[in-house]
Amino acid sequence: MELLERKSDPSLSRHSRAHPTNESEQWSSLSTSGERTSTVGLIGEYHTLRTAQAGRDGQPADTQSSSTALNTEPSDSGEFKLPDLPSLLVVVLGNALAQVTFFIIVSSASAYADHLRGSATFSGLTIGIPTVFAGLALIPMVRNDQGCYSKALKASYVSMIIGNILYALAYRANWLYLILIGRIIAGFGFTSFMYSKRYCSDPRIVGIRRRTTLASCLVLGQGFGFSAGPFLGGLLFRIGFRNPVFNGYTSPGWVMAGTWILFGLASTWLFKEVAKPHRAPERYIPSIQVRTATVVESTDDSESTSPTQANFQLEEAEVGDTISSLTLRRWGVIITMMWYAMTCFFVLGAWESNIPVYSAVAFHYTPYNAGNFIALGGITAFPFLMLNVWYSRRVQDRTILALGASLGCCGILIMLATLYADRVTFGSFYICWALVALGFNLASTCTLSLLSKQLPSNWNGWTSLAIQYSNYTGRVTGAIWGGAGVSVGMKNYLWVQVAIAGIGVLMHMTLWRELKAKTG
Repeated sequence: MELLERKSDPSLSRHSRAHPTNESEQWSSLSTSGERTSTVGLIGEYHTLRTAQAGRDGQPADTQSSSTALNTEPSDSGEFKLPDLPSLLVVVLGNALAQVTFFIIVSSASAYADHLRGSATFSGLTIGIPTVFAGLALIPMVRNDQGCYSKALKASYVSMIIGNILYALAYRANWLYLILIGRIIAGFGFTSFMYSKRYCSDPRIVGIRRRTTLASCLVLGQGFGFSAGPFLGGLLFRIGFRNPVFNGYTSPGWVMAGTWILFGLASTWLFKEVAKPHRAPERYIPSIQVRTATVVESTDDSESTSPTQANFQLEEAEVGDTISSLTLRRWGVIITMMWYAMTCFFVLGAWESNIPVYSAVAFHYTPYNAGNFIALGGITAFPFLMLNVWYSRRVQDRTILALGASLGCCGILIMLATLYADRVTFGSFYICWALVALGFNLASTCTLSLLSKQLPSNWNGWTSLAIQYSNYTGRVTGAIWGGAGVSVGMKNYLWVQVAIAGIGVLMHMTLWRELKAKTG
């Protein structure tokens, strides 16, 4: 598309200066002694380009053109858009099922490892190790997914099936490390966590005012997973099924392998792939960039400059679309969200892997009892997480984050106080766990959705990756730390959590004004 070339009209230039329009006021008027900006032609080009871009993005032209030049998001009607409902259900339910797979072994992992002559720390490793290998697999997967989801999700389903079968076969083979191998292969399936988050914040299919709402749906599945998973694992352990193939140790692996086979078949039929992102030719302008054309004219208004003599200079005014353009405080927001993403899963993972070990010492709980206790905390938090799906449309992300972090920290501090007073009871332990489960699940809602609202839309893939790596770091280190909690001392175990959460709270308070974003 060529820029409209027209001779400069002195009367038009004087009229434009006397009566500036709203659009022309958004552009820099580069008027030194010998230069004047051809505003009319420039606005006409921008309107035409936005109309063409609207056609490529599948948005109505009038909707796109109503956005200002510096606006990086769609208009109000696009801010509330949602993806295809069956596909969204596949993503949300798949996320919940992956959470169940992650947590179903929590209640019996310690006993399973002990049966095969492993330690409690080894059981914590089997809980947390999948996320290490999920992180290793993400980079090559993201490089080859072309912005799509179907192939990556199918690959994760296959990994889940194979990994859970190997986990179950470790008993028959009487080989401790087959548990670890099975969980490592299942770990490649946990790459679906990142794809679920990216899908629910993808600007191609989700409006800016619906990203926190969909993130709340994912957290609801997360709450279901860490409630139903340990309960189901403990129940299967209690029933026992006394045979060398399907028993209390191996049944979680067999049940999840069968569930993933059925779910994978259903998702093949229901999931609708997202259109590949359009890579525009270089001459087209991304929505976060503005081109200005300056025509160098003669200082003598009586002598017009011909088009062949005009010197067009194209300059791009970039609106925060490169890393170098980010301010220190914007970097602070990114680092704060990554820290919170790590903190939430570090604390949750630590408690979930520590409860079976600590409760066996303090209350003589069996894996079945420990699984029920973990599920009880999750069930207590579940109604509040459901309310969050509704209220997240009306409450700012930074407020949800502050509330969640405060509740979680209260749970940790109360547990510390009862340990120092030597008055740990079922009631106090339950209240602490319920506060931790509710608080840090609630806080994890906002980490990616807030960044997706503040950063350009074409950064969504990289921000999803950064948040997911932070989640993985928290999951694996938290699970190992929780398994070693009794060995290192419960007070030391909890003080580390206080320190990590405290750093996040300090950053949150410092950057409170910068964390403001649209609701929904």
